[in-house]
Amino acid sequence: MGIANDDSQNPQTDSWEELAILSQSGDKRAYRQLLSEIAPYIKVRISGGLANPDWSEEIMQEVLISVHKSLKSYCADRPFKPWLNAITQFRRTDFLRKHYKNKSAKEASQENTDIFSNNVTHDSHAGELLDIEKALGKIPDKQRKIFKLMKIEGYSAVEVAEEMDMSVSAVKVSAHRTAGKLKEMLG
Repeated sequence: MGIANDDSQNPQTDSWEELAILSQSGDKRAYRQLLSEIAPYIKVRISGGLANPDWSEEIMQEVLISVHKSLKSYCADRPFKPWLNAITQFRRTDFLRKHYKNKSAKEASQENTDIFSNNVTHDSHAGELLDIEKALGKIPDKQRKIFKLMKIEGYSAVEVAEEMDMSVSAVKVSAHRTAGKLKEMLG
C-alpha cells in the first residue's frame, strides 16, 4: 500500500514538479502544460462524494485559480503532489462550506421567520453587540482583521494567509489568540 502512494518514482509527479519550477521562472509554455496536466487529476480528486457532479468543474476552476495565485509559494525542495492535494482539499471544503451555509440560511429563512427577531441585532441585544464591537476595537488592527475574516466573514485560514501574506499556521494562531482575548474581555 505504501508503494502505491509513493510519488518519488512517479514520472507524472516529477514532470509536474519540473513544470512548476519552470513556471515559477516565467516559462509560459510550462505553465500552460502544468495547468492542462493537473486539471484532470484535480477533477478526479474532487468528484468523489459530491452531491452534484456539476460542482466538480466549478471547484476545479477554483483550485486552478489558487494554484495560479500560490505557485510562487511552491518550494522546489518539496513534492508537488501533496502541495496540490492540500490546495484541492481546501478549495473543495470551502466550496461545500459556502454551499451548505447558503442552503441552510435559505432553509432557515423559509421555515422560521421568527429567527430574525432573536438575532443579535435585535434592540434588546444591542448592548451585547456594542460590547463585542468595543472589545474588537481594543485588538490590534492586524489581529482584528484576521479574526474578522476567519470568524465573522467565514474565510478559510489559507485564504486569509494569502490575503495577509502570512503563513497559514500564523493566521490560525492569531485567530485563536484573538478569540481568547475576546473571551477574557467579555467575561
